[in-house]
Amino acid sequence: MASEVKIFSGTASKYLAETISDYFGTKLGDLSVIRFSDGEIEPTFDESIRGDNVFLIQSTFSPSDNIMELLLMIDAAKRASAKQINVVMPYFGYARQDRKDKPRAPIGAKLMANLLTTAGANRIITMDLHAGQIQGFFDIPLDHLDATAVFFPYLESLALENLAIASPDTGGTKRARAYAKFLKADMIVIDKHRERANQVSSMQVIGEVKGKNVILVDDIADTAGTLTKAADHLMDEGALSVRAVITHPVLSGEAYERIQKSKLLELVTTDTIPLKKASKKIKVLSIAPVFAKAFSKINNYESISSLFIS
Repeated sequence: MASEVKIFSGTASKYLAETISDYFGTKLGDLSVIRFSDGEIEPTFDESIRGDNVFLIQSTFSPSDNIMELLLMIDAAKRASAKQINVVMPYFGYARQDRKDKPRAPIGAKLMANLLTTAGANRIITMDLHAGQIQGFFDIPLDHLDATAVFFPYLESLALENLAIASPDTGGTKRARAYAKFLKADMIVIDKHRERANQVSSMQVIGEVKGKNVILVDDIADTAGTLTKAADHLMDEGALSVRAVITHPVLSGEAYERIQKSKLLELVTTDTIPLKKASKKIKVLSIAPVFAKAFSKINNYESISSLFIS
């Protein structure tokens, strides 16, 4: 017999949690978050969760406070005798620190996994991790959802001819290949070189660009420097149009200004992170239905593979 499902949200993702709850067909649970004058956080469940299957939703963008709040929510749920604690992180912060790429550097993603597990999480549900190997950092079940469930139908609705899928760097070729296969499109790879984080020094296009409607595919747009530079470069190489599809709109620093000034026709993204400001060039597709369906299948011990479009 399935346990009762209760969905709660941290401060950062309440806008998304409310939509997920609506799709799931329940009311968002009552949770209070007290912030002391020195910044200390104390989340408290305002209803019983004893024996319940609990879903705690919190993306960890602008990560430090959001991570700490989430860890305390997990601890509170454990001490309140929740039967199952499902930690829902639509955007998994620190995922870019997935390996030691230089001496004496941390592996932040592994530390995150340790913290979540130690706090008492029984399962992690996330979407489009920056690096798939992060799944191996956990010794508890992890459901890795895919935003193509909302992106593919939208891209098909555009009915673009002479379509080409582009990866903004060689590390994203696997993701771009999946898009190219599903949409029956050509593939382009952009070989970029960075001198330092968030700064691209050079780019080289591999593949036919001229006369193509190009879709750039990536998981994260942070400063948007790579995306906008790639879009401008592709248009200079003879592309008919350039759109970008990214799951997590971090969009920090001068990102919005860069997008507005760039030759990008459109940036299609999701609501794993709320936009800081509106932009005519940015279209947001909600991933709430995907998470709501995943919750139902997880609660009923059903496979979630049907949620993936391949």
